[in-house]
Amino acid sequence: MGKSFCFSLLNACAGMALICTTGASAKHHDSPALPEVLTDPDLRAEHPLPDFSYAGYEFGTGEIPVRGSIINVADFGAVADDGLDDSKAILAALDEANSRSGAVRVQFGQGRYILSEILWLERSDIVLAGMGMGDGGTQLYMPRPLQQIDDGGALTEIRQYLKEENKYERQPDRNLDVLFSEYSWSAGFIWARYPDGRHATYLERYDREIETVTTIEAGQQFDKVLRVSDPGKLAIGDVLQIHWHNREGEDGPLIASLYGDTEERIGSRHWELPERPLVRQATRIEAIDGNRVTIADPLLHDVNAALPAYFAKWDHLSNVGIEDLHLIFPENPYFGHHNEAGYNGVYFTGVHNGWIRNIAISNSDSGILTDDLANVTIRNIVTDGDHKAHYSVHIGNVHNVLVDNLTVRNPTEHSLSLNTQATKSVYSNSVVWTTPTLDQHAGANHQNLYDNITVHVTPDQVSEDGTPAYDLYKAGGAGYWLPGHGRYNTTWNLNIIIDGGVAPGSPVEIIAGSEGPDARIVGMHGNRPIRLKHKPAPYLEMLNRPVEAAPSLYRFQLQEKARKLQDQ
Repeated sequence: MGKSFCFSLLNACAGMALICTTGASAKHHDSPALPEVLTDPDLRAEHPLPDFSYAGYEFGTGEIPVRGSIINVADFGAVADDGLDDSKAILAALDEANSRSGAVRVQFGQGRYILSEILWLERSDIVLAGMGMGDGGTQLYMPRPLQQIDDGGALTEIRQYLKEENKYERQPDRNLDVLFSEYSWSAGFIWARYPDGRHATYLERYDREIETVTTIEAGQQFDKVLRVSDPGKLAIGDVLQIHWHNREGEDGPLIASLYGDTEERIGSRHWELPERPLVRQATRIEAIDGNRVTIADPLLHDVNAALPAYFAKWDHLSNVGIEDLHLIFPENPYFGHHNEAGYNGVYFTGVHNGWIRNIAISNSDSGILTDDLANVTIRNIVTDGDHKAHYSVHIGNVHNVLVDNLTVRNPTEHSLSLNTQATKSVYSNSVVWTTPTLDQHAGANHQNLYDNITVHVTPDQVSEDGTPAYDLYKAGGAGYWLPGHGRYNTTWNLNIIIDGGVAPGSPVEIIAGSEGPDARIVGMHGNRPIRLKHKPAPYLEMLNRPVEAAPSLYRFQLQEKARKLQDQ
C-alpha cells in the first residue's frame, strides 16, 4: 500500500467504523517488499511498532534447558495402563522432587496414567515430562473435574469475589441463573505457583503491601536505559517488576499513555483501585552505571514526574517446565459460558523463564490458563475434542509470553485471547480450525501481537449490503475494563481461509467492532477478498496481500535484534 493512500484512508475513516474494500491497496511487485511501517522512517515514527522479540524464554533469545536429576514416577508405584488411579504415586514423586536441591525432572513413562489430584509445581528448576504427546507417548487421564477435587483453599478468594460482586451467568431464555464458575479462567490439574503466593488478585482486602525497591526517576517508552534514585538497592541479575499506578483518575497521564487521544469509553476499573498498579512489567537488571540502569526489555511507558514508576519485589519461580504429555478429559457435556466444571489442563502462574511445550489437550474446559508470568514460551500445543472450551491457550496478566505453533481443533469461546493486563505477548505461527476468535478481552491489555496466524472461517452473519460476514475479533471482558485493548496491539500477516458459504472471488466482511485505539493491522489476506469493518480505525497496510518478505514480525524483529548486537 502506498503511504499517501494509507494516510487518506485513515483520515477518511478516523473515528468511525472502517470498511476497507478489496484489492484497492494492491500494487504489483517484482519481489516481495517489506511493509512501509517497517521501512519508512516517518511512518514508523507516526505509527510505531513495539519490539515484540523479547517475548518468550530468556527474553526471546535463550535455549530452553534440558537438565536435572531424573525422578521416575514408576519408582513410587505409578503404573501406566493398569486402570488404577496413580495420583498418590505421582504426588510422592513430586514430594521427592521438592526434597532435592538442584534441577529435577519428574519423568513419566509411556502409556496412560490416571490422575484425580492437582499436581502442584511450587519450586524453581523443576520439569514435569512425559515421553511425547502422540502415539507411544504419555497420557494423563483426568476422569473427574476440579469441581470434585480439593484445592486446599487456593480458590477461596475468587469464590468470595464472585459472590460479593454478583457475578452470575444469566440467560432468561434458557432458564439459566447461576453463579459464575471459579474454573472459567483459573485452576488446572497441573498448577504452577509460588509457595503461599497469590496467583491472581480479586478482593482488595487480600492485597499485600508492595515492597518497593527503588524509585525510577526517568525513562523513555521503548528504551531500555533509565535513571533510578537509589542504584545501591539493585544488583545485576535482579528480576523485578516495574509498577505504574493511575492515581489521577479517568484523565490521568497513564490513561493517556495507554489509550492516546481516543473517543472510546474508558472503563471505571482503570481508576477505581489506585493503590494497585495498573501496568506491571517484569524485567531483569542488565547493567548499572551510577544511577543509570539498563533493563532487559524496553519500557512499556515513559517514566517522569507526571508518570511515576518504581521497581518492586516480585516473588516468582524460574525454570519451570511442562513437556511431552497428552492431557485427556472424558467426553463431557457443555453447560455454557462461565459454567465450566473444571476440566482444565494447566494453570501456569508465578513463573519467570519457564515453558510448556509438546502438549496435546483433549476435551478440556480450558487447555492452558496463565497469570502472573513473564518470559514464558508455550510451544507446540494441540487442543482438540468435540467439547466446547472457554479458552484454548489463554494469555492474561502476563508480560512477554510467547505462544508459538498452537493448533486449535476444538470449538472455543475465546480461541486466542489477549486478556486483562497482558503486555508484549505474542501468538505466533498458529492455526484455529473452528469457531476462531481473536479475543482482545479488555482490561488494559496493550502492546500485544497476533503474528502469522491462520484461521478457518465460515461466515455466520450478513452485512448491511448482503455481504457474508464474520465477527473474527469478537471480544469478551467486563464493561468496567473497556476498551478492548490499549495502544499498539498488532495483527500481522493474518491468513483467513473461508471454508464455506462464499463463492470464489466474492468478498467477505471481517468485523472488529469492539477493539481499542491505535491498532496495527498489516497483511490481512485470505482465499476470498477481505473487507474489514474495524472500530476504531486502525493503522492498515497490505490489505488482501500477505507479508511475504517478513511472514512473522516476531522472527523478523528477532533477526534485527541479533543483527544489531552483532554490529556492536
